Parts: sequence; structure tokens; C-alpha cells
Amino acid sequence: MGQRVVVVGNGMAGARLAAELHARGQDKVTVVGAEPHRAYNRIMLSTLLAGKIGEQEVELTEATGRGVDLRTGVAVRAIDRAAGEVRTDDGDRIGYDHLVLATGARAVVPALPGLDPTSPPERVVAFRSLADCRRILTLAEGARRALVLGGGLLGLEAARGLAARGLEVAVVHRVPYLMERQLDAVAGEILAGTLAELGVTTHLAVTPTGLTADPTGVRLSLSDGRTLDADLLVLACGVRPDTALAEAAGLTVDRGVLVDDRLRTSDPRVSAIGDCAQHGAAPTGLVAPAWAQARVVAQLLTGQDPQARYRPRPVVTRLKAAGIDLAAMGDPTNGPGEELTFADPTRGTYARLRIHDDRLAAAILLGDNPSVGAVIQLFDRGHPVPADRRALLLGRAVGGGGGATPAASPALMPDAATVCQCNTVSKGAVVACWRGGARTFDEVVAGTRAGTGCGGCRDAVAGIVDWLSRTDPVEVGR
Repeated sequence: MGQRVVVVGNGMAGARLAAELHARGQDKVTVVGAEPHRAYNRIMLSTLLAGKIGEQEVELTEATGRGVDLRTGVAVRAIDRAAGEVRTDDGDRIGYDHLVLATGARAVVPALPGLDPTSPPERVVAFRSLADCRRILTLAEGARRALVLGGGLLGLEAARGLAARGLEVAVVHRVPYLMERQLDAVAGEILAGTLAELGVTTHLAVTPTGLTADPTGVRLSLSDGRTLDADLLVLACGVRPDTALAEAAGLTVDRGVLVDDRLRTSDPRVSAIGDCAQHGAAPTGLVAPAWAQARVVAQLLTGQDPQARYRPRPVVTRLKAAGIDLAAMGDPTNGPGEELTFADPTRGTYARLRIHDDRLAAAILLGDNPSVGAVIQLFDRGHPVPADRRALLLGRAVGGGGGATPAASPALMPDAATVCQCNTVSKGAVVACWRGGARTFDEVVAGTRAGTGCGGCRDAVAGIVDWLSRTDPVEVGR
């Protein structure tokens, strides 16, 4: 294929796009990435922080191959739309017929006395990149106490990871309860109790007012007059889409780079995907939409499907932290429909569902709930909920009323059931990969991409592979 495609950014979105283009025969692709190493799975960094995996397991195994020119450690400094080229910090000019921005997002560094965003103290690290993770791990060696500023998803994953290494960890959060974007106050309180049992203390509804740091440690002053001392401070205060290049080039930018259903910006020769892109009201900041966007752009640029359009899918948030099982989807606190709740704070269990027109509109599931898989399937596929609503809350077998039945065995799971939310991999796709010759978990992962996103489905994929290994593949039924 003749057109030259340049991808700015070698993160999860950019690397996936290069692989999607290569798989469709696009032979003139240049990927420019500012980070000096190969692409990696950013959302698995908290697992790396916890010491559960090594750096090799964080690296993405996306194939590139002939026709893909990968340039790492090189930053794009400017876009010349009139000339159809990008200019890099090493003085190079790279021409394009179509440009794709996959510049991601940058960590938010809060305005705080004693904290210079351009040059933070040695023992203060914003948790975003592999380099950040390496630095945190270096600081954690020999440390006893750590502070995490931010009680959202990333902050709690960082806190749990450090606690797993034996550090005393305290989380400081401005809001009265944790993960306020995904949870309600009751779930947040129960989650705080679970974290306390795992060695993570939470300080809620307090604002940091100042920071003192030296080479030996940090001290954080709080709005209630207290001070907290630690050996290091991790900043997990959210991210902001990196739109600097797009803005300088005159593209239309809101919170992110505005794109349409074809992922085109205000310049039809420029697309944007991933954390930097804004389709609709706000950027998503999640891996599954980024990879779906990469697929659509690849289909359009290669002509494989000129009618391809990006359609956002319902998002399921999972907290990836050992000892915590949490799934949240939709907004259970707002909207029409019936509401069901169950709480057992002593056991760290909470469930809240919102059902509208016999469909699951939103849910929070915290703690041990055997029906979590069925709930996610109902939400993702929009199937009718069972007549016995209590089964979804309490984890009993779900049946009747046209609802889905959670499979006690993979043999009972329908082929259409989504195993990997990030990559939209069904149980049928896993079975097909096995029948195609894959015989190990790693081979199935490589063949389907299941488990290469957030990693939350890896146990489910392993269970299916184990079941297949004990079953005549010819006899596997639907």
C-alpha cells in the first residue's frame, strides 16, 4: 500500500495501531516514540510495582516487522500540516500522507507549596511511566513508609503494590471516600476497611497544604493541621491528555484532541487515538477504547473496511490489586430503574445494581461475589437480567427470565461470552485458537491477545486452557 503513515507515540495505542496496520499489509509505517524502550503495558505497572511480575512481562509483544520503521527515544517537536511532515528533536523531518497522534497523557502534578512540577524533589515521583515505576522501586529499597497522594484507581493500585513489598503505606485523598468516580460512599468505606487489613491506611477528606522534602524523606502537611512523614511520596492525582503538539499545529482541542466517528481530527489527514483523543464529551483514559480505535483507524487507512466507525462500548473498571476484588460499571447512583443493594462490611462485601427495562444499567461489586462474571456479561451484552434479582447480589446460580447463567465450568460458558473485555475476546475465540494449534496458555494469549490488557481475565483464560487440555478438542461443544 502506497500511502505513508506516521504514528506519533509508541505507547499502548500507537504500538497496537502499528501492529494492526502491519497485519493488514500496510508497508510504509513510521512509529516515533519519545520513551527509549519498546512499548509496554502501562496498566500492568502496578503489578510490576508489587513484584508479581518482571519487566519482560510488562513489554508488549506486538509484531511490527518489515515495513514498520520504529524510532524509540525520539520526540516529535512540531507538525507541519502544510508540508505534510513532522519534525523530531534530532533534526529529522518525516513526511506523511496520513498522521496519527497517539501521544497519550501526562501525570497531573498538583499545585502544592514545596513541589516544583518541573523539578520534583528526589523522593517524590508521579506514577505514570515505566521510568517512574523503576524510580519508585529504587526508592522503595530500604524504605519503611510511603505516602500516596490520590485515592483513585491508580493511587490504590500503587498503594497496594508498595504494601505488598512490606512498606507501611498511607493514602491521602481529598474526597470523603475512595474511587469516587466509580464507587458510592458505602463501597468506598468498605474498600477503605479492606485496604486497612492489607496494610494501607487512608486519610480522607483532607487536602495537602505543603510539602517538605530532602534526600532522606518527605513530610506532607494536611489541611486539618496534621503532618505525615515517609521515605517517599507517590503522586497519583490523575492524568491530562497530551495535546501540546495538536494545539501547536492548530488542530481543534477541548480536553483532548477532538475526533469524529472515523477518529479524524479537524484535519482529515490527521487522526488521534488513545488517551490524547476525545470522542464525545471526554477522553476515556482506558485501554479497551484505545485498542478499538486503533482497529478502526487501521481498517480505514488500509481500505479493509471504508465504513468502519468507532462506537464506544460500555466500560467495566477492575481494580488490579492483590486481596481486592472490585468491579464497577456504569453509574449506579444516577438514572432511572430499580436499585438493589447488599452490604456485609465485616467480610468486605458490597453489591449495588441498577436495573432499567430489565437490563443491567450499572453495578458495583466489591469483595467475594461469585456472580461477578455473569454481571459483567449482562452489562456488556445488554441481555435481560434473571427474574431472581437476588441471585446477582448474593452470588447464587442465576437462571430463568432469559438471563445469563454463570458457568461453573467453561463447558457451560457460551461461545459468545466475552472473556477479555480489553480486547473483546470471546470464549469461542479462545477455543478456536486452541483448535488452531495453540497448546499452552502463552500460545493462546499470543494468538488471541486475551489477557494482554489489564490482566484481569488471565485466570479465566487459564481456566479455559486447562479445561481444553483435559478435553478432546474435537468434542468441545457449544
